[in-house]
Amino acid sequence: MPFCVETNQLTHQFSAGEKVLDQINLQVPRGSIYGFLGPNGAGKTTTLRLIMGLLKKQEGSITVFGKSFDKHRIAILQKTGSLIESPSLYGQLTAMENLLVLQKIYRCPKERLYELLKQVGLPNTGKKKTSQFSLGMKQRLGIALSLLNNPDLLIMDEPTNGLDPNGIIEIRALIKQLNEQGMTILLSSHLLTEMEKLVTHAGIIHRGKMLFQGTFEELIGKRQQSSLFVLDTSDPAKTMQLVRREGLAATMENGRIQLPTVPKAVIARINRQLVEQGIEVYELASVRNDLETIFIDLIKN
Repeated sequence: MPFCVETNQLTHQFSAGEKVLDQINLQVPRGSIYGFLGPNGAGKTTTLRLIMGLLKKQEGSITVFGKSFDKHRIAILQKTGSLIESPSLYGQLTAMENLLVLQKIYRCPKERLYELLKQVGLPNTGKKKTSQFSLGMKQRLGIALSLLNNPDLLIMDEPTNGLDPNGIIEIRALIKQLNEQGMTILLSSHLLTEMEKLVTHAGIIHRGKMLFQGTFEELIGKRQQSSLFVLDTSDPAKTMQLVRREGLAATMENGRIQLPTVPKAVIARINRQLVEQGIEVYELASVRNDLETIFIDLIKN
């Protein structure tokens, strides 16, 4: 599969100490929504800044649109939009005036400015200065600025930062809409549940090293491998004895029995034996670990 963004052995450090990035091989497929996940200080923002040329590369290579960033920097940036860390805004100007500054550089039609403000949920800010904007409003305007040149690749660092729940839903819908129009989107975030609803591919980074990279379906596969059964009955002690007679490595937490994933026939047999012994079964359910649990497990290991 061709990659829109690809790094090879990307390594970076700010001092003689620990490497911030250690041989990162990032591969963002064309047409994907790629979620770059990791705790604070993992190296996400540094990687994005290097891809955009905001930091001087030390080791490794960066390819965007199949071209070397070193040799085709201007051509690549003309087709790339970005919002990394806080949006760069002129506080004394209105939202429209901020867009007009870049509109003169990109030479796009003024009609597009109104369209973008409406698209990001800022159609009626009027003469209000951006210095008076809330954090969420500034973030929305930053997204509008990143879309001004109608990019083929959009890179965003924590795009929903400062947004309320409704704003997050709106920006999620916008990202999906842009992707459906053919735009490749690379974004970092710590909101794992939000990424779960959005991304097609994911990369997990910790302490400068890639721990996972692949499709979201492959990440879901890890969830299925680590799922378990929860059994809640009227007599947890007798239930535990019965389960252990089946040779299962069960544990008890808050009076509920937790079992590793077992065949359905075994679960049916346990349930039947519990009923035959007069033990009431309140709950018997398969619980899949969520994305946050998988994420933490990868980091711990």
